[in-house]
Amino acid sequence: MRWDSLFSDLEAQFSAERALESESEITERARVELGTVELNDRLRGVVGAGIKVMLVDGTVLRGGLSHIGSEWIVLTEGARQWLIPHGSVLSYQGLGRLAIKEPSRVQRSLGIASALRALSRGRVPLVVYLAVRKGDGHKLDGVIDRVGKDHFDLAVVVPGEERRAGSVAAVVTVPFDSLTAISSNSGQGF
Repeated sequence: MRWDSLFSDLEAQFSAERALESESEITERARVELGTVELNDRLRGVVGAGIKVMLVDGTVLRGGLSHIGSEWIVLTEGARQWLIPHGSVLSYQGLGRLAIKEPSRVQRSLGIASALRALSRGRVPLVVYLAVRKGDGHKLDGVIDRVGKDHFDLAVVVPGEERRAGSVAAVVTVPFDSLTAISSNSGQGF
């Protein structure tokens, strides 16, 4: 009888050790897997949901996450849409734990230049927000004329004016690195 309790005690200890080892292994696997999750994977997990984004200039935007490129997101805030480069974001709020890997190589290659070229082809009137060290930033109204590898040319027009040769006040070349965000003009979408 004493042996039965001794062996039962040994079996219980062995079972407890195995459970602890298994739990430890599961925890370690979860840590390793989490180390492979990219920010875009987490963003894809909340497409269509509302999130809050804080930009480098202190601006806080809230809206539905509608599109994700490899270097940018589009946030829909009411009737207005915002194209935001990842490098302009200080923080995101509202991302869940769900992470979805990119299913398409094509979508993975959609950098900021691709998004800006699409806006240029559409001749969409925009408000371009530039990063500056002092104040609340700087904004320009216009239409993107050309897009290079690391910059774009914006035909600056008076707000509300169509982009015509006579209505262009200036052509401003903007390096991608100085771009904080682009919004659709007057609440119109892209």
